Amino acid sequence: MAGVKSANTTMPFAIDPRPYICGGVAAVIAEMATFPLDTAKTRQQLQGQVGDRRWNKARYRGIIHTLTTIAKEEGVASIYRGLSPALVRQAVYGTIKFGLYYTSKDVTKLLVKTPQASESTLVNLCCAVFAGSVSSALANPTDVIKVRMQSGVSDCHSSTLLSTATSIYSTEGVRGLWRGVCPTSKRAALVAGVQLPVYDWTKAKIMRSNILGDGAPCHLLASLVAGLSACLASNPVDVVRTRMMVQRRFLDTSSSLPSSFHTSAIKCGMHTVKTEGFAALYKGFMPAFARMGPWNVIFFLVYEKLVHKTPYIGR
Repeated sequence: MAGVKSANTTMPFAIDPRPYICGGVAAVIAEMATFPLDTAKTRQQLQGQVGDRRWNKARYRGIIHTLTTIAKEEGVASIYRGLSPALVRQAVYGTIKFGLYYTSKDVTKLLVKTPQASESTLVNLCCAVFAGSVSSALANPTDVIKVRMQSGVSDCHSSTLLSTATSIYSTEGVRGLWRGVCPTSKRAALVAGVQLPVYDWTKAKIMRSNILGDGAPCHLLASLVAGLSACLASNPVDVVRTRMMVQRRFLDTSSSLPSSFHTSAIKCGMHTVKTEGFAALYKGFMPAFARMGPWNVIFFLVYEKLVHKTPYIGR
């Protein structure tokens, strides 16, 4: 992915808006294309929980079985339930994450007086973790709404983004919209901290070895490596995040809670491992990678095309 360069040589630094605009557009397109796989991943991550009768049964066996079961029992449209908050999330999260990543890289290079063309894996990692955690925290409410709508349980979702958001706010308050924000930020930091530096590193290695030039085949291979790496690193945190987001705590403290209600990511992770085994942290891995692989391919191909075709529009 091309580094962001200032077109104004008379100024020490100018923010290039292209990574923000192109990153947001590419993220929305990738989300639309791969959303059914995200629904399958969410259902598989929720099933088999001990202490919550809503998901104590393991009903889904694989990607195809999960999607066909949902379509048969709830209608084909249920596979796409939660798409609207997912697109809003990507418009916020994708725009900020990818834009902030490249802006922070340029700021760091400026501060340490290194050439724009040079790359540092450590700098890339730190910038990616920063961009991922900040953007995911800001977009957390849309993530909560998406997971609730995808869950398929009547007391966890409504039919629209607005009605689901209103339901969460009225019964759980503002905190309900930021439920699971800590594991969400950690997951996003892991995904971004692996995905973006691995993509940049893999792309640079391929180009330096003269195997492929800076074109679609190179971007495709680098994005596949980045997707697999990010999925392996983030799946355990993703399981914890999904389970915490879907649980409800009513404003009325007298309301009974399931015995598996988790007050922290650590408790949720420990309870999951204790009651279901370590392998439970990798529930939904196949649909997660089946989604993340194509998601990364679509995103980076679209992003590269857009960012190279879009003229610099800064001052």
